Amino acid sequence: MDKFLDKFQALFERNLTRKGFLKLCLAFVGLLVFSRKEILGGSAAEAASVGGRPKKARRGRHDLVVANGEDPAELVKRAVEEMGGMSQFVKKGDVVVVKPNIGWDRSPEQAGNTNPFVVAALVELAFAAGAKKVKGFDVTCNDARRCYENSGIRRAAEAQGASVFFADTWNSVPARFDYPSPMENWPVLRDALECDAFINVPVLKHHGLTRLTLSMKNLMGVCGGSRGQMHQDIGTKLVDLTDFIKPDLTVIDAFRVLLRHGPTGGDLADVQALKTIVVSHDPALADVYACSLMGVAWQDISYLQEASRRSFGMTDLSRADILDLRRA
Repeated sequence: MDKFLDKFQALFERNLTRKGFLKLCLAFVGLLVFSRKEILGGSAAEAASVGGRPKKARRGRHDLVVANGEDPAELVKRAVEEMGGMSQFVKKGDVVVVKPNIGWDRSPEQAGNTNPFVVAALVELAFAAGAKKVKGFDVTCNDARRCYENSGIRRAAEAQGASVFFADTWNSVPARFDYPSPMENWPVLRDALECDAFINVPVLKHHGLTRLTLSMKNLMGVCGGSRGQMHQDIGTKLVDLTDFIKPDLTVIDAFRVLLRHGPTGGDLADVQALKTIVVSHDPALADVYACSLMGVAWQDISYLQEASRRSFGMTDLSRADILDLRRA
């Protein structure tokens, strides 16, 4: 690495001829290739062959727990405790990803992103369970710096010790499947795959295309590539992506929900305080339950239709072990 840097600097400081300029370009390309190999621990071709790492399924005491109250952080802690505690999902020494929605330049009151206190509570619980490191990130739609700052998520998560960083979309690996999938070769962030536990933390809100943003939709934030192309055949793609990531725990933030004009929001008149948290080890079940909170039939959500067709998770609430702490 030092040799490349020295050569690059020496060429840059000269009065460049045409030949010198070409050498400068070649040195720069060499530096990029070498740096990528050094960082990833192998060649670019080797990095491109990496797929999702299979993980042992981690289940809770119930299929789903729902809690309601005035303090979002305490709701998370109470619901996770009733699921058997965070130690059911995070083991000592684990590297944990807590994946919120940080996609929009919105304040917490506008409900465009995950509530920062929900994220902070999960980081705190992960470390208490013995996590070695907790990471937080999202591929944003608005300017990343403004999203991370104005959502309040960066400050809240870092205050609990998390490493919150801007998503490196270049540091991705192509998704691989053992069945035909429109997500085959789609770039997925390496950080989302090389973790021991993945906690998906969407905010529940209206979405103009998919009707609702739920946990499966939130996983678009671990993907590179074109979001526009992702929206084609989105039902199949989101189920395949969820199958590929295999979230260990899903926590749906329904403390403040966006009823209209999603996913961006912005008008406080579109926000309703449901003051509810949904926790499950089954993403499909969590999403179906969240639909009921919004008065939306889950059959109207394309990715839940696909999940039901493929028996991917539970979609029949009557068969699920649901602990409703709102009635306790």
